[in-house]
Amino acid sequence: MNRLILLVADQPAALKQIQGALQECGMCVDLSVAKDGVEAMALLQRKGKHADAPRPDLILLDLSLPKKDGREVLAEIKADDKLKRIPVVILTVSESEEDILKTYDLQANCYITKPIHSRQFVEIIKSVQNFWLNIVELPPPQTP
Repeated sequence: MNRLILLVADQPAALKQIQGALQECGMCVDLSVAKDGVEAMALLQRKGKHADAPRPDLILLDLSLPKKDGREVLAEIKADDKLKRIPVVILTVSESEEDILKTYDLQANCYITKPIHSRQFVEIIKSVQNFWLNIVELPPPQTP
């Protein structure tokens, strides 16, 4: 069974790194991408052209996004009864204590600061994928 990860990030380099890390894991994972917070919420709420979009099993969310930042997206996800059980992993460059506290207050499932070195980043993505998609029991997908 393929698992679906939604990556919400606007940086092409991050997308390329994550795709590479997921391929290295050899697991059957589909990756969906939203390049800003507005697109992410449209996809998650199945609005407009995303009406038939499947619900992701895991969300990787950057905080610095155009149109609607990651904190706003996280707050909307966790306030929505149909979305709130989807694990959200914050994956960002910010090491700010304020950002860390704020996202946990908004019910993020974990907070990861992106390392500078690409090899470390790949190892982190592999660990995230293994933990969230192999080890933990995720809630069953909700129907629309």
